[in-house]
Amino acid sequence: MTGEVAAPYAVYMVASVSSVLYVGVTNDLARRVSEHRSGAVDGFSRRYHCHRLVWYETFDDVRLAIAREKEIKGWRRVKKDALVRNANSAWRDLWEDLNR
Repeated sequence: MTGEVAAPYAVYMVASVSSVLYVGVTNDLARRVSEHRSGAVDGFSRRYHCHRLVWYETFDDVRLAIAREKEIKGWRRVKKDALVRNANSAWRDLWEDLNR
């Protein structure tokens, strides 16, 4: 999950300081996370200050990415937390890793 994002599509989670989660899919992870961080797009993530990238997974096929996003959005919170914790136990902001 660190360094350059190789595949063109990503499913990701951004979190607020109080750990509210937003799950999304994008074809440009760095741009999309930048939009979350700046509050450029009105909606859930801006309302709840979800600015920290805490998890992402990449895909070569947009259909697989969309299916994964829908799958995760259907999960209970505890399962989403476990997904993040398994990949990023400290819930560190992965934004810096994208920009290396």
